[in-house]
Amino acid sequence: METVYGNLQGLKTSQVKQLQRLYHQRLPGDRLTTPEFAQRLAAVSTELNQPVCAYVNRRGQVMRIGVGTPRQTQIPPLELPRYGAERLCGIRCLSTQLKFEPPSDSSLTAMAMQRLDALVTLTLTGGGFERRGGGATGYVKETYLAHLVPHPETAWTVSPPLSLDVLTNQDFLNLVEGLEEEFRRDYTARQVDRDHDQVLLVGLMTDNRATKRFQDGLTELERLVETAGGTVLQTLQQKRPHPHHQTVVGEGKVQEIALAAQSVGANLVVFDRDLSPAQVRNLETQIGIRVVDRTEVILDIFAQRARSGAGKLQVELAQLEYMLPRLAGRGQAMSRLGGGIGTRGPGETKLETERRAIQRRITRLQQEVDQLQAHRARMRQRRQHEEVPSVAVVGYTNAGKSTLLNVLTNAEVYTADQLFATLDPTTRRLVVPDAVTEEPLALLLTDTVGFIHELPPSLMDAFRATLEEVTEADALLHVVDLSHPAWQSQIRAVMKILSEMPISPGPALVAFNKIDQVDGDTLELAREEYPQAIFISASDRLGLETLRRKLAQLVHYAASS
Repeated sequence: METVYGNLQGLKTSQVKQLQRLYHQRLPGDRLTTPEFAQRLAAVSTELNQPVCAYVNRRGQVMRIGVGTPRQTQIPPLELPRYGAERLCGIRCLSTQLKFEPPSDSSLTAMAMQRLDALVTLTLTGGGFERRGGGATGYVKETYLAHLVPHPETAWTVSPPLSLDVLTNQDFLNLVEGLEEEFRRDYTARQVDRDHDQVLLVGLMTDNRATKRFQDGLTELERLVETAGGTVLQTLQQKRPHPHHQTVVGEGKVQEIALAAQSVGANLVVFDRDLSPAQVRNLETQIGIRVVDRTEVILDIFAQRARSGAGKLQVELAQLEYMLPRLAGRGQAMSRLGGGIGTRGPGETKLETERRAIQRRITRLQQEVDQLQAHRARMRQRRQHEEVPSVAVVGYTNAGKSTLLNVLTNAEVYTADQLFATLDPTTRRLVVPDAVTEEPLALLLTDTVGFIHELPPSLMDAFRATLEEVTEADALLHVVDLSHPAWQSQIRAVMKILSEMPISPGPALVAFNKIDQVDGDTLELAREEYPQAIFISASDRLGLETLRRKLAQLVHYAASS
């Protein structure tokens, strides 16, 4: 039995059968429609006093019949062929309309979201009614032909009113082939490295989020995506009092996202906040491409950065703990590991694994992390037995912690102008002048993973063995990138994470880094807000002697307190 879609409420059985019989029609492959099929569609629409849509493929087969407008009867994105931005979907829509006017913006948007070959609007006589022999019969008065165009100024074009004869005599295949050739040329002209994800960013600003912080968050998310290997094509924003419980943003914005993704050729949508499993499913169903949240992007970066066995272990644990509640109902998106942002990792290669198996894997990984935690605890006890003071270098990601460690201790820790370049803690010995005797004093300097706003809880838990290097240190060196526009909020983010540690860390020295890249006003503001801080440039080796003396004072103070 052929399915009729859309609003069937109140239809008689005979009327549903009339709609189902439309599936048995076959149209010429090189014509948009025939006069007979158009008039038959008009007659059924008039009988129902509702618009009717017929979706036809390039072989002339009727694939879908729906009662309602193109927006109300559109094919779900996940059921459409996925050819990419250089192709149309191979399906055209014939839609009846009871008003003598061009297709509405919502109908044209539905055409664009589905990448239809064409949208044919058939306007019916007398608002849909013409009495013939006592029966309600309608016929087509005039038509409109709309299709997509590969121009940045507009997404589609709509013809002036056409007679049915003119419409049915158009060479449909020639039109479609010409359009796709234009799309291919346009696609090639703006082609970027397709090995990278082509990303559409979406930000939601609620009333309790300051505008500057919101914009800083979007800028940081763009940097995270680029660090993960993606290319940001466009950013969309919406302001709402509260996130929509089903789709985060409103229904109109979801349509705008879907249309923008089609227009720019995006294959991934990234939201600036954590999404529930249900929200991800709803968004992917309506938009038709993968949707991930900020946490998943961070997890992907960690998966790429993990080098040591301990790092890979902790990343896999964080990924599985994050993904476990998201296994149900992912449908086509179940296979998440393997290609693109949010899909890489050193862990399981198939997320179709049963929930119990993944839970067992998580339990096993937690035991290994506990063993790692115990091993590091023994190492710390040995250092404490030797009475060597320790300082943990903390700070926001990309503040220059690893560069500073390399400069001070001649270490060879990997450094790059990237977020989360360092995952594994590195400890090196540093000799400084004793704060009291001026004799050489040895201390241990430990580089740690960078912090970030709203660090995902799964990462906090998985990296507890690493973060204990912070809580067990005698003192902290808090490195701040003073050249970053949001340096003040980054300090607050680091302090918030430190305050949530299960054990309060030792005293901290704030070191403002990258002073060679800031102006005098910024330096003065930092001095006023943090009079005890020191100012350095690790890359230019500025202020390092002062830093060594301050570190000696810091560990002396920590030992006496």
